[in-house]
Amino acid sequence: MSRARELIAAAAAGAAAAGAARLAYAALNLRPPGGTKAWSRTNHRGEPVTLLEGPAVAAGAIAGVLAQAGPGSGSARSAAAMAAAAAGAAAFGAYDDLAGSGGRRGFRGHLGALRHGEVTTGTIKLGGIGVTGIASAALGGGSPADVVINAGLVAGGANLLNLFDLRPGRAIKVAVASGALISAGGSGSGHGVGVAAPPVAAALALLPEDLGERAMLGDCGANALGAVLGAAAAGLPRPVRIAVLAGITGLTAASEKVSFTKVIERTPTLRWLDMLGRRPADPVLRTVIPAQRGDPAFKGAGTTLRSAEHTDLTPPEE
Repeated sequence: MSRARELIAAAAAGAAAAGAARLAYAALNLRPPGGTKAWSRTNHRGEPVTLLEGPAVAAGAIAGVLAQAGPGSGSARSAAAMAAAAAGAAAFGAYDDLAGSGGRRGFRGHLGALRHGEVTTGTIKLGGIGVTGIASAALGGGSPADVVINAGLVAGGANLLNLFDLRPGRAIKVAVASGALISAGGSGSGHGVGVAAPPVAAALALLPEDLGERAMLGDCGANALGAVLGAAAAGLPRPVRIAVLAGITGLTAASEKVSFTKVIERTPTLRWLDMLGRRPADPVLRTVIPAQRGDPAFKGAGTTLRSAEHTDLTPPEE
């Protein structure tokens, strides 16, 4: 297939993915499985948001991937691998969203609980996404070494992108950047320049809901988006895939010790990108309180200013 035809096919698949994501989001909000309360969470501002963005993005990505699949065997295998990655990661992510308590976080937290005989929903999710990675890689085909590498990309991508879903739009921005790099280098194994177009388009279709702080990806959406991008990276040359997998592993290990949010807040360029399109931080409200006699600051004047809420605006850590 020529480059022009690949781009046209990618654009069509992206449009299908975006349309399917918006349609799924509207349908899910109209009749949420298990009721609205089951999908409602409180964001970093203390405001209510819905997690229904997650399954909608996953559904859109799968629809777009299947729409992009051509008659060639390589393309069909690639589509099957990406669809399986998205579906499996979305299912286990949704399970953790709906049944998890959030008391344990990260590999260390879940494995620590397991050592004490406690099987958390996060542990089940990690195991399930691991199996999903293996199944997706097996569907994609290749040598045993390639299957191992690709399984790591799917599982590792699912977990890593979820670590960025802590502020509005952050995980989607990371996904868009990752998708652009994957598509630019995509070649072989039925993968073309637009291989990552469907998941990226599905996420972008609901970016306004995310940035507007009306919805968030949650584990379901972030895990699915990371997994399908990991499967999309299977078309990259093996040395590149090994380097990407090493990067994913390094960032995941670093997240156990370092707060990504704090790093972003302290790096001007990253902070600017992170805030792009987001609502500004809430201003610190100040009220006028009459000064009292006996107050060291009282000098016969009528008022003094005090903050009406806590002045520490540092975002909570992961």
